[in-house]
Amino acid sequence: MEPGNNTRISVFLLLGFSEEPELQPFFFDLFLSMYLITMFGNMLIILIIISDAHLHTPMYFFLANLSLVDICITTTTVPKMLVNIHTQSKVITYEGCITQMYFFVLLVGLDDFLLTVMAYDRFIAICHPLQYTVIMNPQFCGLLVLVSWIISVLQSLLESLMVLRLSFCTDVEIHHFFCELNQVVLCACSDTFINEIVMCLLAVLLGGFPLTGILFSYYKILSSIRMISSTQGKYKAFSTCASHLSVVSLFYFSAIGVYIGSSTTHNAHSGTTASVLYTIVTPMLNPFIYSLRNKDIKEALKRLLRREVIKGHLS
Repeated sequence: MEPGNNTRISVFLLLGFSEEPELQPFFFDLFLSMYLITMFGNMLIILIIISDAHLHTPMYFFLANLSLVDICITTTTVPKMLVNIHTQSKVITYEGCITQMYFFVLLVGLDDFLLTVMAYDRFIAICHPLQYTVIMNPQFCGLLVLVSWIISVLQSLLESLMVLRLSFCTDVEIHHFFCELNQVVLCACSDTFINEIVMCLLAVLLGGFPLTGILFSYYKILSSIRMISSTQGKYKAFSTCASHLSVVSLFYFSAIGVYIGSSTTHNAHSGTTASVLYTIVTPMLNPFIYSLRNKDIKEALKRLLRREVIKGHLS
């Protein structure tokens, strides 16, 4: 396709998962249910952490932020998809697409940084327990979250501005259920070489460094756990990391699947399927992973329910 510097489209077409009409009610019910479970589960985690003083610690502060970001990620993509399925429309405006892409890139990057910060928190707690309260003080925890926000905002802003310089042909079809960055760039008529270079560099810098930090943290954690003499002590130390490790594995494996699937239009379907994992499935499972394997969360939930029952009897 020849580049057209003056081409200004008004809409994109989101092709979604399937064009078969009989499957649309199934997809609508499925993703609506998953969205509601995600919202309820993550809001419950946030409510529990805020309402229980025993959970006012760095680990749960980061978990509450992660739950908030998970709510925002699914809200960025799923409602528009549900509207399109319900109205049998594939249209998203140019402005809407760029906005959705901006917030999605921002929130996924923030999710990645928060997982890295949580790994660092576990590293300090297990490898340097005596200095934990000094190092992970409230000001430093707030600073870590703030820096994560700033880097994610700047990354997303750069990626979005790079897309704005591109020209698109008419009737642009995106082989996805939302405006995913790689798929949008693939739809451009103009030269995308600079965009691809920037995306690769940012993927290496802002994806590779957090992953390296997580791997290093767990290497040091496992080394420390091996030095613990008692089996019960080893189990207790590792159990504090098991939930986080499960979420990290799910996030990175699905993200790698999206990157590979989105790098070529011939494999767009696999990229779309992988996207469901970290845009919908992972945020939905996070509350269950952290609550089912976490004694503190379960005890805090029981205390919250008891308080509500007592309030109900008093009223």
